[in-house]
Amino acid sequence: MTTRPRIRQLEALKSVADHGTMTRAADSLNISQPAVSRLLSDLSDELGFTLLKRKNGRLVPTQEARYILPDIARVLDMMTNITEISQNLNARTAGHLSIACLPGFATSHLPAVITEFLKERPDVTLTLEPDRPERILEWIIGEQYDCGITDGFGGHPAVDAITLSIRTVCIFPIGHHFAKLDTIEPKHLAAERLIHSRRDSSFFQSLADVFRKFGVMPKSIVEARQFTAACELVMRSVGVAVVSELDACNYKTRLDYRPFVPSIPHQISLVRPIHKMPSKITLDFLEMFEKSLGDLLVEVSI
Repeated sequence: MTTRPRIRQLEALKSVADHGTMTRAADSLNISQPAVSRLLSDLSDELGFTLLKRKNGRLVPTQEARYILPDIARVLDMMTNITEISQNLNARTAGHLSIACLPGFATSHLPAVITEFLKERPDVTLTLEPDRPERILEWIIGEQYDCGITDGFGGHPAVDAITLSIRTVCIFPIGHHFAKLDTIEPKHLAAERLIHSRRDSSFFQSLADVFRKFGVMPKSIVEARQFTAACELVMRSVGVAVVSELDACNYKTRLDYRPFVPSIPHQISLVRPIHKMPSKITLDFLEMFEKSLGDLLVEVSI
């Protein structure tokens, strides 16, 4: 055999074997009887043996044809499956999505987004891996994940990124005297116990710059990597903090907050490997995640 059988030839053989006549096979394949005959004749020539014989007025497979029919059935089933999967992928209802994210997102905002995303995509599976920003960037550069949600970063030639700026607020325990204010300014924090992000983070550096500008030095009581940890501590009256409103929203019945001025937006980046073609599912998820931030996003002048 010098050429590979075509799918249509295999369909013709299986159909004749199932129906016993050329006429019924032609009807099932929605082609003419001569077309079925040509397909089988060409297939017989390519395989090098007779495929059908007549018995009791019906066409039945030869011994050689019966030997290969189970494999033909599996091939045709696989082709049907591939067609269905490709249709689902084009319809964005099937596939797998792997997401790396900051630990805080994995337990706060992201579950709701994922729930909504999967609701209309019953055959989509998903991997969610939380870790620190350095590891997320390493994974994206190595093309180990489809996308990531991380702190804003300076850029990398192997990473495509969309940086979003989220409004920040000052959070404080329920019943705190800050509840009488419309906004919280640096001067209001002068006598407060401050819970803040790590000193080497860009957000803390921006916050520290504002304190220096206004001549304020709040008492640092807890340094925490995650805003969710700051929210938990504020909820327990350990102190006050300036955090992303995205995190504060998840605690709005357990703590109180007001806008912090001057504005110090918290930046996050939606990242993906630049040399890996993104799936439609990946692009859909990133779009949904950005939309989920709604009016928490702020524009930053450059």
